[in-house]
Amino acid sequence: MTTDHLMHTYARLPVAFVRGEGAWLWDEAGRRYLDALSGIAVCGLGHAHPAVAEAISRQAHTLLHTSNLYQMPLQAGVADKLARLSGLDQVFFCNSGAETNEAAIKLARLYGHEVRQLAEPKIVVFESSFHGRTLATLSATGNAKIQQGFEPLVSGFVRCPYDDLAALEDIARTEPDIVAVLVEPVQGEGGLRVPSAGFLPGLRALCDAQGWLLMLDEVQTGIGRTGHYFAFQHYEGLLPDVMSLAKGLGNGLPVGALLARENVARLFGPGRHGSTFGGGQLAMAAAGAVLDTLEQEGLPNHARQMGDYLQSRLRERLGQLPMVRTIRGQGLMIGIDLSDPAPTLVRRALDKGILINVTAERVIRLLPPLIFSASEADLLVDRLGELLEEGL
Repeated sequence: MTTDHLMHTYARLPVAFVRGEGAWLWDEAGRRYLDALSGIAVCGLGHAHPAVAEAISRQAHTLLHTSNLYQMPLQAGVADKLARLSGLDQVFFCNSGAETNEAAIKLARLYGHEVRQLAEPKIVVFESSFHGRTLATLSATGNAKIQQGFEPLVSGFVRCPYDDLAALEDIARTEPDIVAVLVEPVQGEGGLRVPSAGFLPGLRALCDAQGWLLMLDEVQTGIGRTGHYFAFQHYEGLLPDVMSLAKGLGNGLPVGALLARENVARLFGPGRHGSTFGGGQLAMAAAGAVLDTLEQEGLPNHARQMGDYLQSRLRERLGQLPMVRTIRGQGLMIGIDLSDPAPTLVRRALDKGILINVTAERVIRLLPPLIFSASEADLLVDRLGELLEEGL
């Protein structure tokens, strides 16, 4: 069904899904598709997970909205769980990844003005990064293509090559007004780039030495996606000052969360930031069910094991194909770097009954649900093999 009354902000594929279960979706004609994208890392528990469905249904029949003017026991419960799982102290709830990164940028500026006593605090961001599509997060993003047409951009960002500590040390020597570093532990939109083992620990050490905040954008890497609850937990002893979450936290309901250490979080006093719908009753019911299910079913560990299995099978099946350059990733966040752009690949994959994504023009992005099984991984590998053997 089409209409002229929707803004044309998306190049939509010619399919409408009407039902989902686990890693599978069904269209209007009853054909089923293996979902290796999970709504771009949103539905980590898969579609129609019974624990989430039950929590949402129960809450919808109880109370939908009250406002953050009042006590919110559901918010407190989810905040306690996130603090326990992350080691950070306090949480602010909002609705999306862009909104939580926007809050992180505001918090860094407060830190710059009130703690560092700087008139024009600046934040280091990285080339090929993606932090959202609001004006500030768009300005922080390292992709000129999506910034084009929206100038003038928000100032106060200093750009650095990703995974390049030497370049960041140069910035530390020449830019006295830096207050924070905003970075993705694994770049998603930038082409599934996993940094070298010393990059994040090096960032932590440099931030400590310079008095900068280390702010991790875990919007895509968080909530079990990479094999730990949060990607920074791959590095022993590393803890950020600020962390952004969204996507998988609500398993389909819009939830964002900004986490911070207490000494930074306290800068957000009453009236300094807010969100009308942030941390609403329905979203918190879903987030609570997601976090409980992740723990009860051990899904971060399953994602790590299944990610290793899927990468191994991909290398066996695709590794010798001439157009495949590298296969990389962490947990169930996997990229297949191709030799050339592949503009038709997503549509052709749809015809084969698999849902994938291509980012950075030539990197197949796989973000299957954390419940993905070995048989589903085998099916995905076989169909990707057939697809690539037919050419780009």
